[in-house]
Amino acid sequence: MTPTGAEADGDGRAGVHNAPMPTPALTWAECTALLTLATAASFTPGPNTTLSTALAAQGGLRRALPFVCAVPVGWALLLVLCAAGVGTLVLAVPWLRLGVLGGGVAYLLWLAWRLAGAGTPALGPQPPLRISFARGVALQFLNIKAWMLALSVVAGWIAGHPQAGQRLVWVLPVMVAYALASNLTYAMIGSALRGWLAGPLVQGRPSHRRLRTFNRLMAAALAVTALWMLASGLGGLR
Repeated sequence: MTPTGAEADGDGRAGVHNAPMPTPALTWAECTALLTLATAASFTPGPNTTLSTALAAQGGLRRALPFVCAVPVGWALLLVLCAAGVGTLVLAVPWLRLGVLGGGVAYLLWLAWRLAGAGTPALGPQPPLRISFARGVALQFLNIKAWMLALSVVAGWIAGHPQAGQRLVWVLPVMVAYALASNLTYAMIGSALRGWLAGPLVQGRPSHRRLRTFNRLMAAALAVTALWMLASGLGGLR
């Protein structure tokens, strides 16, 4: 009797059929495109990287870590929501989109104002800027460009494919890893500049003049980013 699911070879032994190779969730071309997008989106300056740099420059890498870790967590939640269809709803309903846009711009401008007036680690007109982990996560949901990026990723790599769930499992860790790596890199740069920013010395003591100037430059970058988000977001409503 011939064994089920097998064929007898010349020696009378059963040769098992080779199982078909599983189709990869992402092709090499799709992986390359995803890595290129992740690099460009994560490492170009933006509100997250600006805040990571400023927080580390003010209080060191440890103080910046809650925000650095909050960015990829918030981004992961945002991407999952977009994959579930929430992102399309946010951008399709005008008042929802305006709410996200207005809230994000207002919060960034408030952070810019706080950062511009932030004092030194020891003294100053205002205490150093602090952003908790929860606020860092929430900030991702107030960034209308982050919603649009997440929707682009979903549309290009996840939605409409037969292996959508498996693709999300592949895409999500990549985007999260890049978000963590970019913000950690910027925070390390800010932390490395901390000693220089404490100068120049005045009567043998750090004056922190450079830090105050740095804070104002970072605040200006945040304000410009917020205004760019506003102009871009309003332009998309036309």
